[in-house]
Amino acid sequence: MIVIGALMAAESGLHETYLAVFASGVITAVLYWLAHAYSDVLGRRLHNHERLTPASLGYSLVHESAIIRGASIPLVALAVAAIAGADRETGVTIAVWSAAVSIAVLEVVAALRSHATRTELLLETAIGLAMGLSVIALKAIMH
Repeated sequence: MIVIGALMAAESGLHETYLAVFASGVITAVLYWLAHAYSDVLGRRLHNHERLTPASLGYSLVHESAIIRGASIPLVALAVAAIAGADRETGVTIAVWSAAVSIAVLEVVAALRSHATRTELLLETAIGLAMGLSVIALKAIMH
């Protein structure tokens, strides 16, 4: 979410169509996912002196699939905005905000599910808000 939200914030206004914005987000998400999976499998291979196998690569792809799930939130928001007839800049803004809010909400959910203390909950909420607001700030700075 952070990477796709930041990408959309930084590229806001650079693309002329929804399709270009969406394609940029999908390609970035897939490359980011593949880079994480590759780094994971390469690190394990170097550490354990293993060969690259389809099974080890598949394991890493599945292990890192949260990247695709997270990226889907702003991408789906962008698609819904397009389908609803919003202009492209409004759609990008909706996608950026969906990423920012999701980051903050998921951080709070993670804190609550881990039975965080009140202090930990405050810290984790502050981190989520800071990350989300950073994505929004990037959009404001870039435009």
